[in-house]
Amino acid sequence: MSQDISHVAGGVTAPKGFLAAGISCGIKKSGNKDLALVFSTAPARAGALFTTNKVKAAPVLVTKEHLKGGKAQAVVINSGNANCCTGKLGLADASEMANLVGIALNISANDVLVASTGLIGILLPMRKVEAGISEAAVMLNSKGGSAAAKAIMTTDTFLKETAVQFRIGGKTIKMGGMAKGSGMIAPNLATMLSVVTTDARVEAGALLEAFKEAVNTSFNLITVDGDMSTNDTVIIMANGLAENKEINEDVLGREVFSEALKHVTKELAELIIRDGEGATKFITIEVKGAESFSDAKEAAMTVANSNLVKCAFFGGDPNWGRIMAAIGNSKVKVKPENIDIYFGDEPMVMAGTGVVYCAQTVEEMLKSREIKVTIDLNLGVEKAVVWTTDLTHDYVRLNAEYKT
Repeated sequence: MSQDISHVAGGVTAPKGFLAAGISCGIKKSGNKDLALVFSTAPARAGALFTTNKVKAAPVLVTKEHLKGGKAQAVVINSGNANCCTGKLGLADASEMANLVGIALNISANDVLVASTGLIGILLPMRKVEAGISEAAVMLNSKGGSAAAKAIMTTDTFLKETAVQFRIGGKTIKMGGMAKGSGMIAPNLATMLSVVTTDARVEAGALLEAFKEAVNTSFNLITVDGDMSTNDTVIIMANGLAENKEINEDVLGREVFSEALKHVTKELAELIIRDGEGATKFITIEVKGAESFSDAKEAAMTVANSNLVKCAFFGGDPNWGRIMAAIGNSKVKVKPENIDIYFGDEPMVMAGTGVVYCAQTVEEMLKSREIKVTIDLNLGVEKAVVWTTDLTHDYVRLNAEYKT
């Protein structure tokens, strides 16, 4: 992280003018928090990226529609129920959530974005949701970021939030974010929701471009199990209350803003992987020497999503043959005789052939929580880094017994 960017407390409520709340309205039988509300006291420029799954949940459809004007002032999120595959009633319920927030906060329903996460195919208990929205609106406060982050969790074992501050043109700008996700994590978003807030004044086009770039280098480079959800949504809101000179294509501050945004999204993405369902390893897979970034990403993702590779790492097995097989199973151009593979700094494969390695060094590395694999295709100069987990007994148990 640049010395010009530093961490601060507060999550999504760190920037000026953002309030949040997280409460339990009874969607989850456990009684845990299940409704989050984030509110900007000033209208904000906004954008979002969504799942590429062809089956999209009702809140995704509603939020897409509400963002056509490029602005928003509130986000309401429920956990414990995905409101997906619920037909016209589910779509009406997602719209009603926006209407209820609009009434409670005296803003247009079109300026309210909606997201949901949880079990598919069950209608929302709208009486409970309605009461919850009224309660959350009253509880909105400038220190409510952590409560909101907790309220969007499902199988997560810890809340995921971060915030930073930086300066542009003599003005201090803050940016905060929260996310949820630990399973059904695949590229092009995942079973994850995230909200990023900032008090920066940013031109709409510059905001969306920076956001897409940040997501492509963070949330779109993580995978736990290769499964893609129906509800994935990442939202950004910028209310301009820092009163900096507007960031656009020609302003030097755009570079600093983009760096801060990449830092926030990457940190949230890494937290998701560290909380992967049943995971015991945080695995970094770097593919370099590719002809293009897309080739490097494709090769890295194919390795990261290989169940055989993930099981080997869980068992502490230095089975580089599974990695070679996965690379060959990818859609990218490779020359097997060119491939080098390293576990940490230890060479395992050189020029496509296994080499004698220090067994003790590799064994110790495979016992650690964090593992780094480097694959050199030796075909070009492009590279990509992907983060993933191992595949464990607990992952199978959690998903066999999954209920929220």
